[in-house]
Amino acid sequence: MSIKNILISQKAPRVLTQYQSVTEKFGVNFEFRPFYVVEPLSSREFRAQRINLLDYTAIVFSSRHAIDAFFHLAEELRTKIPETMKYFCTTEAVAMYLQKHIVYRKRKIFFGTGTPESVVALIGPKHKGEKFLITTSDSSSSEAITSLFQANKLSFNTGVFVKSVSQDLHEVNLKDYDMIVFYNPADVKSLQENFPDFEQGDIKMVSYGKSIVRAMEEAGLRIDVKAPSPEAPSVARAIELYLEGL
Repeated sequence: MSIKNILISQKAPRVLTQYQSVTEKFGVNFEFRPFYVVEPLSSREFRAQRINLLDYTAIVFSSRHAIDAFFHLAEELRTKIPETMKYFCTTEAVAMYLQKHIVYRKRKIFFGTGTPESVVALIGPKHKGEKFLITTSDSSSSEAITSLFQANKLSFNTGVFVKSVSQDLHEVNLKDYDMIVFYNPADVKSLQENFPDFEQGDIKMVSYGKSIVRAMEEAGLRIDVKAPSPEAPSVARAIELYLEGL
């Protein structure tokens, strides 16, 4: 089976160089279409978790969406976040985004290198006495970081701040595509909601990241390409290697 049309379940990245390279080499066509959007929880939805923001002295952020949702909810709940609050972010980009809501220099902000291990390393003995609130979404697993917090005997709780809302995909004809790439369990949820009678057949499926694999397997989807890997750190590279092997 030849691969010509590939559907990517995300919006197009700013830099398309890698995808353009694959297109030039194999003549394939990439189409980018988000399967879901991320929205903040309403104050009513958040209250159901029985979380009091002021019970915590440190917040852990892994996304910009979570930052927006946190401060939006704080405002809705009329909760003034104290100057003493500490912020631990997975990356520098996420940490810098805090400037949208707070004066960066007046807060205690720390950022890792993108892994849960780097966040725990930031905490170390110096901040071990803090009470942490780990912000999460309804479609992603926090096990990777919570297991490390448990192992290091840190005081923490998790709170869902954002939710994934499926997009309307009924105008999309999945039979037009030879390959579909999934990144998040919410992609699979959207697929099932939009196309409850979907049958994979000869359509090749690509999984990117660990969290999506289980969701795809539980949905009965066959995974033909898994990424990232040492050989294929990106989706474009993973597809390129797959096409080279055909």
